[in-house]
Amino acid sequence: MSDNLRIDSHKLHLHPRRVAEWLDGGNVYPLYMELSPAGACNHRCRFCGLDFAGYKPDFLDTEILCTRLVEMGKLGVKSIMYAGEGEPLLHKDMARIICATKEAGIDVALTSNAVLLNEKTAEQILSSTSWIKVSLNAGTPATYAHIHGTQDEDFRRVLNNLETAANVREKQQAGCTLGVQLVLLPENEGEVETLAAQVRDAGMDYLVVKPYSHHPQSICTEYKDIDYTDCNELEERLQTYKTDSFNIIFRSETMKIWDGQKRDYKHCNALPFWSYIDSKGNVWGCSIFLGEDNFLYGNIHDSSFEEIWNGSKRASSLKWCAENLDPQQCRINCRMDKINRYLWELKNPGDHVNFI
Repeated sequence: MSDNLRIDSHKLHLHPRRVAEWLDGGNVYPLYMELSPAGACNHRCRFCGLDFAGYKPDFLDTEILCTRLVEMGKLGVKSIMYAGEGEPLLHKDMARIICATKEAGIDVALTSNAVLLNEKTAEQILSSTSWIKVSLNAGTPATYAHIHGTQDEDFRRVLNNLETAANVREKQQAGCTLGVQLVLLPENEGEVETLAAQVRDAGMDYLVVKPYSHHPQSICTEYKDIDYTDCNELEERLQTYKTDSFNIIFRSETMKIWDGQKRDYKHCNALPFWSYIDSKGNVWGCSIFLGEDNFLYGNIHDSSFEEIWNGSKRASSLKWCAENLDPQQCRINCRMDKINRYLWELKNPGDHVNFI
């Protein structure tokens, strides 16, 4: 099984009409958005990139959000991933929000630590969700508790919840892809194979092994200089855990970027194709620059999404980014990096491109 989900790549080239509209100078609406329903979190992961946000008990207003979702679906937003500063399932209306998103014609995904993904919740959301990716960063309870900043018993609870979710999916014949993600760290490197066996047996579709990515605003600097140059053996050993129904996605291409690969684009062209809404309802151009006014477009509690996207603050932000943002200073392994490489080549093709 290859990475048919393109987790270690990008999928913007599969939306040629939207890209063509952008190339022609049109004001395109985002294809993909990340929303943070909750600022609070029940874990304190050692590698958390959004620790600077403070895990505050902020929650998106359900009624306003559901209204905006209908609007965003009509405007052309194709997908939303619920993740963000905190744990999405801490929002008391998360199941309703997920169902409302799907009803608005928007594909839904959820990134969660799955401690609260019990049977009732699974039954409510699986048929409306395209995929759920669970952050599970160890293969034993003790290491899990250390890395996640929680109790040992959460490890077994999460594995039980994964197995339950897989059983609910089978019962409902739901199309939701269930996966697990591990951030490769010195503390868990020796447990990746143990985890692979456990999540495979729990009925998951894949395990992603990805590199740590340091957020420039993160309080934690423990893993800032982590080295991924000697991971070939681990990648090879993990291949033995693959089956016809379970895949290992080892993000080796993304790990190579840690070797100092220079970005060959001069501007962030990905900004029009995605956006981030935090747990207070603020709409941002980029989640790396949360709190910086140059990237703040507006707030969904105060304005419609159409007004925000076409408003003066977003126009000023795009102008500022075009003139001042240096991609070389951005976060290593930014999700938009590969998209930017693609868009830059479209606008700056090399020689002989007509000889297809």
